[in-house]
Amino acid sequence: MLENNSVGIVTAQTAHFSEPLTLQSGEVLPQFDVVFETYGTLNAAKSNTVLVCHALSGNHHVAGKYAETDKNAGWWDNLIGPNKPLDTNKFFVIGLNNLGGCHGSSGPSSLKPKSSHKSEKDQPYGASFPIVTVEDWVNSQARLLNHLGITQLAAVIGGSLGGMQALQWTIAFPERVKHALIIAAAPNLTAQNMAFNEVARQAIMTDPEFYDGDYYAHKTVPRRGLRIARMLGHITYLSDNAMGEKFGRKLKDKIKYSFDVEFEMESYLRYQGDKFAGEFDANTYLRMTRALDYYDPALGYGGDLSQALKNVKAKFLVVSFTSDWRFSPERSREIVKALLDNELTVSYAEVTALHGHDAFLMPDTHYHNILRGYLSKVEV
Repeated sequence: MLENNSVGIVTAQTAHFSEPLTLQSGEVLPQFDVVFETYGTLNAAKSNTVLVCHALSGNHHVAGKYAETDKNAGWWDNLIGPNKPLDTNKFFVIGLNNLGGCHGSSGPSSLKPKSSHKSEKDQPYGASFPIVTVEDWVNSQARLLNHLGITQLAAVIGGSLGGMQALQWTIAFPERVKHALIIAAAPNLTAQNMAFNEVARQAIMTDPEFYDGDYYAHKTVPRRGLRIARMLGHITYLSDNAMGEKFGRKLKDKIKYSFDVEFEMESYLRYQGDKFAGEFDANTYLRMTRALDYYDPALGYGGDLSQALKNVKAKFLVVSFTSDWRFSPERSREIVKALLDNELTVSYAEVTALHGHDAFLMPDTHYHNILRGYLSKVEV
């Protein structure tokens, strides 16, 4: 059953772009598709749009359900809908699947554009799909807004990798963004975070069924590598307290003195790993983590983030969580300082939460009230 304040039954749409997109790497996508969903109604002035940018394993299905019988709603459904913090009575909300994704937008599992050689069969990009960056995503998102006839965003919002995209929007298109909500994010990754990503990628790339990224042709899936990558990720997304409270040292049954599942934590990790390996594309995972590694807006400014943000014009809400050790509050405060150095309007909230990095996805009342209060003052 749908909740009273749900956006209801939703349908994904596809926008096709035939004009080439030049990427940060210098490679060119001759054409591409972007899958997206919308919630709420675009007003006559087209001034009430909020763009939601997704994190590493996210996609365009942000809110609502595809059918009443669906067990799960969109990944940020607790936040978006009538009278929810991101109120669809007021805002026209867009969620999309980034380039390189595996949920409909052009990515490694997509078929290459048809060749002029009639003898060549349609084949997926596989390993030949180029590496994409946060900058590339924002440029393709701007193309989508142009396609929809939207020249300015009331707000752009994202958590984690989505927060990096929200920040990049204000840098790349300062005139098009009025407000940016950056949640559980950082201006770049620490060496430790990059190390976690590399271990996850190595788990995938050394899987015997990876075949250098062309596993589609071999009709295989590097399932073992994906399982390990996801298990590692879940460990870093949760805080020690959250893991202790949820699982502690609980046994599944009596001790068997074996390497089978003995503890509840092991059962949880294996379940999450198996579920993810059945749903997500390995080549996409590699590209999403690489985009995280590469993002650093201060790189071209001698490491000076304040200089990187000197042309930004948006107003900001920056939110961090006390138990988030992967994107710690200190990293959010780096963004706040750089914005204040440029005399920009910034609100900052550090939320006490036990869920670690995953807190930005949770229906925490205090956290949601902060977003609700800020968004209620956004003029459309």
